[in-house]
Amino acid sequence: MASTEGLVPITRNFLASYYDKYPFAPLSDDVSRLSSQIRSLADDLLQHSPPSQDETLLIQESDRQPPHKIDENMWKNREHIEEIIFLLERSALQQPSTSEDAESAIALAQLTEKLKTSLNVLVSFQSTNSERIFNTVMTYMPQDFRGTLIKQQRERSERNKQAEVDAVINSGGSIHDRYALLWKQQMERRRQLAQLGSATGVYKTLVKYLVGVPQVLLDFIRQINDDEGPMEEQRQRYGPPLYSLTAMVTYIRLLFSLSWRRFNANKLERQQIAVLEQAVDVYTSEFERFITFISEVFANSPFFISAEVAGDLETRNNEEYKEVSVPAGKSYEVSLMVESVNSYIAWDFSLIQGKMNMDIGFSVECTNSSGEKTLILPYRRYESDQGNFCTCMEGNYKLVWDNTYSTFFKKALRYKVDCIPPVVEPLQSKNEEEG
Repeated sequence: MASTEGLVPITRNFLASYYDKYPFAPLSDDVSRLSSQIRSLADDLLQHSPPSQDETLLIQESDRQPPHKIDENMWKNREHIEEIIFLLERSALQQPSTSEDAESAIALAQLTEKLKTSLNVLVSFQSTNSERIFNTVMTYMPQDFRGTLIKQQRERSERNKQAEVDAVINSGGSIHDRYALLWKQQMERRRQLAQLGSATGVYKTLVKYLVGVPQVLLDFIRQINDDEGPMEEQRQRYGPPLYSLTAMVTYIRLLFSLSWRRFNANKLERQQIAVLEQAVDVYTSEFERFITFISEVFANSPFFISAEVAGDLETRNNEEYKEVSVPAGKSYEVSLMVESVNSYIAWDFSLIQGKMNMDIGFSVECTNSSGEKTLILPYRRYESDQGNFCTCMEGNYKLVWDNTYSTFFKKALRYKVDCIPPVVEPLQSKNEEEG
């Protein structure tokens, strides 16, 4: 567990000074030029044929300003790239009837490969960034069963999210349906991060029992995505170029979509093919440049700073482990009353060693309301151990440290145990919270 003594969450002002060291070179002028040109070509197609319902929705999206959040723009770019690849791969199934069609098919295949490369870069960035944030949080968590329970909660939540995505795919859902769900899940992750920081929702009971979790960490994860919090500086500083790229890929998809319904993509006029080639080339190169840049910024960005730098110092003390002496020939017991199944029993202990390494017996048993005893964890001797399990019955759970086998040596035991009530997933909020 990394020390947070003397640290406070990163402030927006400090982040602004940090970002001054990382200016982003302006996008190529070709981005705005080609975006305007593509939108003009799309308008020409619409003059000859009214849009379908799906095309109308896409036109409305292209007319709106891109989302304000950085991560929502990332998901939008990813969705549009996938939609374009889908259209291009469908067009590739059509057999070219002329040599000109064959040339167009080759050009479009090259565009597909460029877009797939950009898609892979984006997916890798999102995965790496998500893991980095979580791992940073876990760095400042106590490295015992408390951190383990947070990991287990996250893993369970991610498995449920993946099952939801698989269900959409297996039911024949569209790419848009899948990305609508993915963004909803991203907002749920933000909600859970805020819940962990404020000890509400899914973490209401969990954090209450997580004695030793640094308050500075809880403050950080509660405030990180506030509308005027640290990430707003990120949006103000690096949002504009990303917004331009989001608009550009929306226009590219719009032109491909309109062209596909009116005639096969292989039948596009040479001028349209040339513009799309330029646009995809500029978009993919600039988008990948932005991702590479922002990856470096994020990787080096501080999460915590000294209180002196922030102008605020607050010292918080947390109760930690207990220490007892277990005499030779004796045992030491801790009883935990469990009133609900699916509660967690968790422990972390070690012997304070002297000149000789020593061990101590440890076991867990449960006595139900009828007086029947059940051995939960068989007896074994340890120098130290950390673990937890989910209870399958109510009753009195007894954790026993046994030193009866020792004739001469008392054992200095340092331990912490908790009984944590069931963690229940909260009902989905009707209104998505803003981060």
